[in-house]
Amino acid sequence: MHTPKRSGTRAAALVVLVFMCVFPLGGHAQALRGVAIASAHPLATRAGYDVVGQGGNAFDAAVAVAAALGVVEPYSSGLGGGGFFLLHRAADGRDVMIDGRETAPASARPERYFDAQGAPLPGATTQGGTAVGIPGVPAALVHVARRYGRLPLAVSLAPAVKLARDGFPVDMRYMRIAKLRERYLQSRPRAAQIFLDRGAVPEAGHVVRQPSLAETLEKLAHEGEAGFYGGAVAQALVAAVNAAGGAWNMDDLAHYRVVEREPIRFRYRSATIVSAPLPSAGGIALAQALGMLQRYDIGDPLDARNAHLIVEALRRAFQDRALYLGDTDHARVPVAALLGSDDLQQRASSIDPQRATPSAELGRPERAKAESGNTTHLSVVDADGNRVAATLSINWIFGSGIVAGGTGVLLNNEMDDFTLRPDVPNTYRLRGAEANAIAPGKRPLSSMTPTFVEDERGVLVLGAPGGSRIVSQVLLGILGYLYRPAVDLQGLAAAPRYHHQYWPDRIEMEPQGFGPDWRAALEAKGHRIEISGRKWGNMQLVFQARDRSAASAASDPRGSDIAWY
Repeated sequence: MHTPKRSGTRAAALVVLVFMCVFPLGGHAQALRGVAIASAHPLATRAGYDVVGQGGNAFDAAVAVAAALGVVEPYSSGLGGGGFFLLHRAADGRDVMIDGRETAPASARPERYFDAQGAPLPGATTQGGTAVGIPGVPAALVHVARRYGRLPLAVSLAPAVKLARDGFPVDMRYMRIAKLRERYLQSRPRAAQIFLDRGAVPEAGHVVRQPSLAETLEKLAHEGEAGFYGGAVAQALVAAVNAAGGAWNMDDLAHYRVVEREPIRFRYRSATIVSAPLPSAGGIALAQALGMLQRYDIGDPLDARNAHLIVEALRRAFQDRALYLGDTDHARVPVAALLGSDDLQQRASSIDPQRATPSAELGRPERAKAESGNTTHLSVVDADGNRVAATLSINWIFGSGIVAGGTGVLLNNEMDDFTLRPDVPNTYRLRGAEANAIAPGKRPLSSMTPTFVEDERGVLVLGAPGGSRIVSQVLLGILGYLYRPAVDLQGLAAAPRYHHQYWPDRIEMEPQGFGPDWRAALEAKGHRIEISGRKWGNMQLVFQARDRSAASAASDPRGSDIAWY
């Protein structure tokens, strides 16, 4: 039988029990063997399970889970955001990334984000209409269902429609996250009416209903892209953004397209790794970091000696992100050179095993220069061997806070992921160069890193939210998986985390993650360590044995999650 693997709060478990009473399992147990689903919310995981039970494949399940997450995790994702779907189709072995990242509107120009003295306008990329990119998730859901799924889109979106219309009970995680943005939501009446209770954070058990969002989901289900990017919904989106200081037009929405991209693929020791290409910086960073680490005997990634080497590899990968990376449809990015063996060997040789390299002293030869927040993740495998890793986002918690008219769509603030100027970091303290500058129709650089890892044991599907920390989470997850002789998904999800991103020049670590001896060993090598105020990430993992005889799933104990298999 398909047993839920529980983690997170007691409230989350109660939510699932209530939901299972409303949506019973039915007689699909035989058809669901070999299926594993992990997502950031139990109700979304259940939505995927339900759709597979109706004859859907992993791609249908991913659509159902993604749509449901946008309802029950409004602080993380939704129709007003964007994301990446990394797919593997078992029938022909094809790997492809569906790029549903937001795009800048036609009116976007860097000068709109600076005052007359050349100083960045406070909040211009994070609040109001100038912060909002053209959403990509609706088009991505339609594309995945139409090109890769078995079921009509209306079937896969039905669980999300029901959750939006009938509502879902607030759990402790919702309360905690909403409390972080309570004043922000209070200043936005439409958002406050939906996501708060009489102007305050709801109590556990309060039911959040979104009937307007249910109607928008139904339009998308029955009309496809036209139900979102045209007609009344598009008009309401344009009106809401422009009323908040933006400058959208209907063509911005009508011209939005998803892009199918060739993933980043490389070998690390005995494993083949497939990850997200640009405009995600994550796959390149993984390939660079692991390429540098090939020359070292890396064992347990939580060991202080290995942590030093991993940090130094991350330092160099994030430096290249800042110098070179951007949307390859708009900029020339030296991807082949960055991933070439000569470059990776040179970078690896610059790592001193005994001493931290200060980021300010880290040299880099000149090249041909290029012209989570909040986020969520889902992982799915089915009995046929199809698999999906999808990471979705609206950027900040509750995005821009703008709910568009009567659509129920909460809009992103992803324009903050562009680079305003090399000396101006974004919210995640990431810096960039001209390759990631704002331009009409351009997609901002992202840290979202949906990934497959395949070795002689089988395939691991993983990803996580967490802004710039996504890359280090996935890297540690890969190294931990390859280090352990037995597959321990829950151990990987629960392992403590550390992070380095070139600038600011410090190791960030989770509270209570590592002991004083670990910290002392790294400080002795010259690292500065900053203990984060809270734990981060919400990793979702599934594993399928090589012969497909078994599949398993695990969700991060940092969130209110249940993984099904």
